[in-house]
Amino acid sequence: MRKQAIKVEEAVGKVLSHDITKIVAGEFKGPAYKKGHVITSQDVQELLKLGKDHVYVLELDESDVHEDEAGVRLGKAVAGNGTEWKGPKESRVNIFSSVPGLLKINIDALEEINELPNVVMATLPNNTVVKPGDMLAGTKVIPLVVDETDISAAENIAQEAGDIIKVVPFIQKKVGIIVTGNEVYKGRIKDTFGPVLSKKINSYQSEVLELAYCPDDAEVISTQISNMVEKGAEMILLSGGMSVDPDDTTPKGIVLSGAEIIKYGAPALPGAMFLIAYINDIPILGVPACGMYFKTTVLDLVLPRIFVGEKISRKDIIKMAHGGLCQNCAQCSYPNCTFGMGGSL
Repeated sequence: MRKQAIKVEEAVGKVLSHDITKIVAGEFKGPAYKKGHVITSQDVQELLKLGKDHVYVLELDESDVHEDEAGVRLGKAVAGNGTEWKGPKESRVNIFSSVPGLLKINIDALEEINELPNVVMATLPNNTVVKPGDMLAGTKVIPLVVDETDISAAENIAQEAGDIIKVVPFIQKKVGIIVTGNEVYKGRIKDTFGPVLSKKINSYQSEVLELAYCPDDAEVISTQISNMVEKGAEMILLSGGMSVDPDDTTPKGIVLSGAEIIKYGAPALPGAMFLIAYINDIPILGVPACGMYFKTTVLDLVLPRIFVGEKISRKDIIKMAHGGLCQNCAQCSYPNCTFGMGGSL
């Protein structure tokens, strides 16, 4: 790469090596053309009006890549399924979601790209719930011109890793909801838990297969779980009776159904008494009473991952400890907050 002064008329296709200022008395003062701009034939007369008979330009070598081209190549390399790239704008290319779903970042590959000289890429946290149009990442190179080897290396990392940035769309599921507790079953109080859980399920464009009520009886709860499995439930949520009190029988009912308990108790507040189990590949979720009062609980960290087809492990729940404390903000901004950040690692 070489810098040289050249006549404006001969500068078409060249890269400006400096800003060119425009001043309009009482109206404007600022760059009319910024460093890195590729001069077009339409720019020639304007540059002459600005008093520029000559400009300093960069003469690129064969191995040089302009920052705009580099940004586009980076964006194309890392934008995977469910995403689209736009730009460049001031040499930066952004990646956006094209579908509703769960953002997945290949963190190792992301870090490997950022180890390269002159290349930067920043993303939202892994496992963030996103909708179409949400910005997921931004990427660019640091200098005005970068060596081809840097961009090729980034492209090779992306090719080997597969989709570095992708959005996995939600899968529609048939969900059974079982509300436990004598007080609801016997009509002493109105059920307010079922509607809350139904609304969460519907937000994933999924269907509530059945909303059933059970007394505080482990055998009855177990039978109702089995019935829902036979009816085709692909996930079952049980609310109430999740504490360690003697009359809270929901965990015992889950065990009697033959489900394998993965984790009873989650390092997340609210939601400490959460339980996750499986009957074959069917998730059985025990939702503590806090799910009725708090807008966001550990349930909201688990549901998106189940709705993209993931099977939640004990380790997945344990990882939620880091960032598992909800701050109960007066105005909830989840998922744009720290709650659940541990699940992104």
